[in-house]
Amino acid sequence: MKTKLTIFQLIILAIFGMLAIGGMIYFARGTYGGGTGNIGEVLIWGTLDERAFGAMLRALSENDSRLLRVEYDQHDERAFDSDLAEAIAKGRGPDLIVLEHEYILKDQEKVIPFPNDVVSERTFTETFVNGASIFFTPNGALGVPIAVDPLVMYINTDLLNTAAVASSSPRSWNEVFDIAEKVTRKDDAQNIVKSGAAFGGYDNITHAKAILATLIMQAGSLITTRSMDGKVHSSLTASSADIAQPAQSALRFYTEFANPTKVVYSWNRSLPPSRVAFGRGNVALYIGYASEYALLRAQNPNLNFTVALLPQIKDTSRALTFAKMYAFAVPRGSLNPTGATTVSLILANTDGSRVLWKASGVPSARRDVLAEPADGPEAVFRDAAIMGRGWLDPDPQRTESTFKGMIDDATSGASRLAEAIQRAERDLTNLLGI
Repeated sequence: MKTKLTIFQLIILAIFGMLAIGGMIYFARGTYGGGTGNIGEVLIWGTLDERAFGAMLRALSENDSRLLRVEYDQHDERAFDSDLAEAIAKGRGPDLIVLEHEYILKDQEKVIPFPNDVVSERTFTETFVNGASIFFTPNGALGVPIAVDPLVMYINTDLLNTAAVASSSPRSWNEVFDIAEKVTRKDDAQNIVKSGAAFGGYDNITHAKAILATLIMQAGSLITTRSMDGKVHSSLTASSADIAQPAQSALRFYTEFANPTKVVYSWNRSLPPSRVAFGRGNVALYIGYASEYALLRAQNPNLNFTVALLPQIKDTSRALTFAKMYAFAVPRGSLNPTGATTVSLILANTDGSRVLWKASGVPSARRDVLAEPADGPEAVFRDAAIMGRGWLDPDPQRTESTFKGMIDDATSGASRLAEAIQRAERDLTNLLGI
């Protein structure tokens, strides 16, 4: 088996070598003007919206008929990894996948990296946003970035106006404290009927893990780091230049909104999921992904809301938000690696990336597309995509329990903040196999 794998790797390297010059041209010029070479049938698997992918393929195939033989299958996000592993094991895997950055560590052995002489680090960083560099490993690029879905803040303007909040969008987390205090309303039994900010819990806070990860990274922790030998380590308990204990600081801030003794108390476990509550008009500030904009509009067409960049730590020079990043990757066992590689270069160029953004609402990962004029929500999503960052997650589904444990321990008083962080550090270390 080992010999077969080595031969397959040599074949892939030869294919990449033949495509090297063309690939560099695609990245540099950002466009692809068709072609006469045969691509063959290419099956793509991913979790992004199949309607948006269909729109991209139809638009590009007008100028390149070879793409008429490319198909895209959308898979459920939570089942994608197991579906892929099973398909590869049975020899029925896709030719190309849309790899989400959270699965880089878990799936890195399932894909063939692009060698450095095909996609150099310099070309990669000049073409794509900074956050997409997470796909660039010591062995080369695991994929060609296509989209960035950043966290943003959705704001119920009616609730802010009713509470006489002057700021239409909080720029610092200090302002979020102020909004939570002014907007939150309770009935005679002290039940929360209007929430200033959906923060503090886990089970009923949509994207709680991503929100807390953002706060930790803004405070200065990388959560995980890759050492010179290529190994990934947990860095939750590490200090930063500005904050001695960034993870503790972030956890303290987040959980105060669920503490009944605090003036900013605005959330508890009895409330519905935060996205549902926002859609009903009962939450002033909701943090969600850019891709949720259309969903929120459809959920309640009468809801008066705007969108803004995520608040930052006051006076910080480290502005960022968590973002899901996606890249085309060639999986091991692809029946058409040559065609798959060519398709990835075509679809990730300027035209393809632009069309996918317009169709899906998920911003492009390309700097040249993000540099194009935009206004309204699209401008916010563009800026958030540029700020977007991720972290190397050892197992996205299992670390849900790690983050839930941190939050539950802190809100229940079962552990001190330091103990909750240390327990999470041990969990991450075990998952990383260090």
